[in-house]
Amino acid sequence: MDTILSCKNLVMSNLIEKAFCFSVILGVVCLQAMVLPQRIMADDVIVAHNAVQTVDVKNLKEKILIELSPEVRKKKFDEYIKEKYPKAIITDVQDGVKHIKLTNYYNGRSVRINIIEADLKIANNLELTPALSTSDKLQSRRTISTIAKSKNAIAAVNGTYFKFQSGVPLGTLMINEKVYTGPVYDRVALGIFDNGFDVARVQLNANIKGSGAKVKVDNVNQPRMLSTHVLVYTPEWGKTSPYAPKYGMSLRVADGKITKASANPLDIPQNGYVISGPKKLLQPLLKNKDVDLTIKTIPEWKNVKHIISGGPYLVKNGEVFVDMTAQKLGAIGGRNPRTAVGYTSDNNLILLTADGREGSSIGMTLMELARFMQSLGCIGAINLDGGGSTVMYVNGSVVNKPQMKGGIPLSNALVLSVKEPENNDSNTEITQKEENHS
Repeated sequence: MDTILSCKNLVMSNLIEKAFCFSVILGVVCLQAMVLPQRIMADDVIVAHNAVQTVDVKNLKEKILIELSPEVRKKKFDEYIKEKYPKAIITDVQDGVKHIKLTNYYNGRSVRINIIEADLKIANNLELTPALSTSDKLQSRRTISTIAKSKNAIAAVNGTYFKFQSGVPLGTLMINEKVYTGPVYDRVALGIFDNGFDVARVQLNANIKGSGAKVKVDNVNQPRMLSTHVLVYTPEWGKTSPYAPKYGMSLRVADGKITKASANPLDIPQNGYVISGPKKLLQPLLKNKDVDLTIKTIPEWKNVKHIISGGPYLVKNGEVFVDMTAQKLGAIGGRNPRTAVGYTSDNNLILLTADGREGSSIGMTLMELARFMQSLGCIGAINLDGGGSTVMYVNGSVVNKPQMKGGIPLSNALVLSVKEPENNDSNTEITQKEENHS
């Protein structure tokens, strides 16, 4: 009897346990039935969201900022600048462009610093571009105020290195897709695009083809370094080319055809150029006299509008990187007046000058400058010409204190000015292939 009761109790217990399990499972199923549609709806929203916006945080931030109204974007930029420079004197240059004056201290000694920071999505009527002291020739020097006013610039700083005696820029200079001068020691340069910036060490990749021959061009409108180099001189160089090197010759080219050969200086045609180099390299081009000049750069920045060189690097991929020795810039070490250009991850432009060589402002070392540009949020930054050349212009006036009042006459400048209409005229072919700028 006890055995029968035990069996009945066991059966009853199993039935109760199974009923409980069934009720739990049923409850979970019902709960999923209620939650699943909501989850599917949420997933649908995520899919739809990703269809119009990238998952990348940086690009998402950019898209959100672009979609802000101009008033909201300007307000956010103003708040950002105030928070970023809490102890500085901040002046509006125009919407999206701020002039910041501050003092930094190194070993207890002061350095006066002037900064232009610009959000060019707000100030979308402006562009950053290199500017020669005169628009049609390289061998010239003028003050930054003269250069800036000629370009209707609201802000400007001195540009790349130049040969003091002649004013010819020393390093890569491209304006509106036209190469004016080639690189020196493959120094670092800033590439300026419609949608941002990039920095890289730049090499020249140029050649002349004709009569079945191909001749490598070593540089454009630069002083001769070796007698074995082949150089091209365009009308911007001046009226005439230099003498050919020893055992060399020069060829005058107009409309793609060699019109004269000589070891003496040749007049440079407005519709052509003069190529100068060793006779054994250039002689084969005389056979048919039809030649074609191609000028490219390495990297081949796709859609680059302007290039200005400097050196050394200050910030590379967000990290401090000063390669002074590699770029043969040992003479510019120490504590000096400095000029720099950089850009942030949001493509804000930063122009900076630091005064030096005086008791109230001692200048900066390159490492100090690099760390400071990094502290401003730069992911890419390069040093520009400094020392006596360091000068900043804002809305009609020089705002720093260069050694010479108003600044020395300059070969070129980097100006922030109202956009000009597109002008693709060029006396050389400039080709870009693979896109290295992202």
